[in-house]
Amino acid sequence: MSGRKGNNEGVDKGGREMLLLVKGAQQVVRVAGAGERVKLGASMGDLAIISATQHDGVSIAVQQDGKIAWVGPDSEVGAKFPGARWGRVVEACGRAVVPGLVDAHTHPVWAGDRVHEFALKVAGASYLEVHEAGGGINYTVEQTRAASEDHLLNLLLPRLTRMAKAGTTLAECKSGYGLEVATELKMLRVLERARPLTPLTISSTFCGAHSVPKGMSAEEATRLVVEEQLPAVVEAREKGQVAVDSIDVFCESGVFNVAQTRTILEAGRRHGLRLNFHADELTPLAGAEMGASLGAEAMSHLEEISEEGVAAMAKAGSVAVLLPTTALVLRLPLPPARAMIQAGVPVALGSDFNPNAFCLSMPLVMHLACVMMRLSPNEALTAATLHAAHALGKAHQHGSIEPGKMADLVIIDAPRWDHLVYQLGGNDYVITHVIRAGKVIHERHD
Repeated sequence: MSGRKGNNEGVDKGGREMLLLVKGAQQVVRVAGAGERVKLGASMGDLAIISATQHDGVSIAVQQDGKIAWVGPDSEVGAKFPGARWGRVVEACGRAVVPGLVDAHTHPVWAGDRVHEFALKVAGASYLEVHEAGGGINYTVEQTRAASEDHLLNLLLPRLTRMAKAGTTLAECKSGYGLEVATELKMLRVLERARPLTPLTISSTFCGAHSVPKGMSAEEATRLVVEEQLPAVVEAREKGQVAVDSIDVFCESGVFNVAQTRTILEAGRRHGLRLNFHADELTPLAGAEMGASLGAEAMSHLEEISEEGVAAMAKAGSVAVLLPTTALVLRLPLPPARAMIQAGVPVALGSDFNPNAFCLSMPLVMHLACVMMRLSPNEALTAATLHAAHALGKAHQHGSIEPGKMADLVIIDAPRWDHLVYQLGGNDYVITHVIRAGKVIHERHD
């Protein structure tokens, strides 16, 4: 067996109840094999793969709490877990297994699609031109404000299910189509209601500074976010009504400038929120430098980042969350992904699912990252698992196949894992099982 011995050498005392056994895999792509939460530079391409031998497949044993207990040869399962009673056994049948995919940037709670804007964008209208004409984010804000909480939940759940069918097991989910207290809280409550109903793990982000409301200046909007929206979110969090991990701001020309963004982010930090914001997407504002100076955990887009911004992010350890679907849809210059990796910036991927970039498939995002941004397939998988989890502060539990981490797994109907990224679309067919916390949440039925 290449990749050598399995993890966690201890022998089980015997006879205990186990949640799941995946057996007979050709490849188990651990991504990280030594507890790494980030892999910089060339190490990003090392996937710590355990491969089957001619006569022995690879198994993954999962304990009752949904965490991985052991990874190793099929032939050693009996000795490691004598008399174990398995809640379920999944025969991988010579297939590849990768960690559950992590979508590090989504906007999934909204009403009212923007299909009517697609033809405008194809004809050459820029994002800001659509925005200034009353479309874009502000159109979705109107529709979302008018929608009931139940309606938003009913729209959200099928979207999350489609993400899961494409291999996503953990997704960052933002508010941001309210821009005032009532609707922002409504969106965050919808995410809370979705948690027990969806197959995914959700990491919530407060994004009340997603746009400047109509009839208001950016300075006024900044004050309202800091003095009204954020305190209301924090109060709801303290009462246990919502669980919010991060704060986001759209730092952009015509939206919130660098100084205003800093003010909002600093306020969020004072309340214990992680900083995970939109930076340098359409205009080179030095948002990345500002974010790095605050120790921002993650910044997204970065199509217009400067060389100084790349260096600042590398020094600060900030994760660059790249969004190839948005760059494609808006015909934006591509972020300097290769320069980021070479500089030691942790690079992650996200779908940026929203009414403007309607993509729910992380395998498609990975394919585009390879073709458009020149990531290698191995780098794309690290970006869509370990690094995406790291961007959300979840890499201690998610993003790799290691003992002690949650058993979030994707089984691919091929002996090599890279069939997942090789195919352009149709990923729901190449995936046979999606497993979250040791439970099968999607299974292909031929």
